[in-house]
Amino acid sequence: MAKEPEGDGTVTAPRRDRTHYLYIAVIAAVFLGAALGLLAPEFAKELKPVGEGFVNLIKMMISPIIFCTIVLGVGSVAKAASVGKVGGLAIGYFMVMSTVALAIGLVVGNILHPGDGLNLTADVAQSGQEQIKESESTVEFLIGIIPTTLVSAFTEGEVLQTLLVALLAGFAVQKLGARGEPIKRGIEHIQRLVFRILAMIMWAAPVGAFGAIAAVVGATGWDALASLAIIMIGFYLTCALFVFIVLGLLMRFIGKMNLFSLLRYLGREFLLILSTSSSESALPRLIAKMEHLGVSKPVVGITVPTGYSFNLDGTAIYLTMASLFIAEALNAPLSVGEQISLLVFMIIASKGAAGVTGAGLATLAGGLSSHRPELVDGVGFIVGIDRFMSEARALTNFAGNAVATVLVGTWTNEIDREQTKRVLSGEDPFDEATLLDDHSASAPSGGKPAGEGGS
Repeated sequence: MAKEPEGDGTVTAPRRDRTHYLYIAVIAAVFLGAALGLLAPEFAKELKPVGEGFVNLIKMMISPIIFCTIVLGVGSVAKAASVGKVGGLAIGYFMVMSTVALAIGLVVGNILHPGDGLNLTADVAQSGQEQIKESESTVEFLIGIIPTTLVSAFTEGEVLQTLLVALLAGFAVQKLGARGEPIKRGIEHIQRLVFRILAMIMWAAPVGAFGAIAAVVGATGWDALASLAIIMIGFYLTCALFVFIVLGLLMRFIGKMNLFSLLRYLGREFLLILSTSSSESALPRLIAKMEHLGVSKPVVGITVPTGYSFNLDGTAIYLTMASLFIAEALNAPLSVGEQISLLVFMIIASKGAAGVTGAGLATLAGGLSSHRPELVDGVGFIVGIDRFMSEARALTNFAGNAVATVLVGTWTNEIDREQTKRVLSGEDPFDEATLLDDHSASAPSGGKPAGEGGS
């Protein structure tokens, strides 16, 4: 993030965001909850309602978050695609890579089985088996997606119905053209309110994490801690696999560039993200540095902001792996059909849904609620380690958007190869003074940068 010059020309460091202390509190709560679960398991089990209360607060926000982000997201896609070849290539690439990331998360999750053997709640597992036996037919399922009224999807908490209404509303606003702009601005204001409420709720995360972790560790002992370690390590390795192999190959054969050279060029931005757990903090720097790298301003101006809302590769991997972990921990694993259906849901619902702390949890809860409602309570278990995985999510999202900018520039012949060679070889270093001008600090259309603000 750019530093601001003072009146005497000196540069002061930006004030640290208050959520930094929230993250510290969550980490402390996790360790305290785990210690209590090991030392006083019977008492720790009694704290389960504390974790459930926090999950219920998150569930309360699912429908409004999905509605606002999807309506504004559809508008953003239309706007990006309308600028021509650059927007079309960017959107197409983002959709493909999000699908690839989600699929990788499913594959690795099925290989690791991180939550296998935990058996968190026998009652929940039983209800899950009963739900499988009493599953609706395909026709009944499709008919059930249609809400009774336009607003009943929100009052009844039906996620798929909310998704349908949001898609219809988004395309309707798009068709209205200029007349739909006031409606869109109104939804943007509602979205700000919704995310402000969610931000307030997230300050209860330390309490919720403490209760959830204490109850689980009290009931399962060291097995819970081992499973949490497996999913965290597995997630970090999966993100590394995606960045260094998938993105590395794309850069090598399409971008004609060495991935490690690009990552080294963006090293300062990665350190900034690592300290804030938010790729949003490096948005202005990424725009300025990609322009300096030789990618044209139009390509950077379209690809980077749009990618911050639609190219969340790390978040996509997290959503699928976390879903599988929760299902297995509750001894109610998802079938192959349910996993594919969940993947399709996440492709749509994850777009623009990771703008602030907690939105990723809400999207995760929404996906589980739409397929297996009895699994939503498991979100309270994973909230304790969500902070640890937000680092990898943010770094992966940022790397994915940097690579996407180079690839789109290559496909549209809007990249200066000579300039790129000079920059990556160190002959033409980036001038930090250019960041004192806020001209490059643009934001994605339709809302805020969705750079995984710790969500």
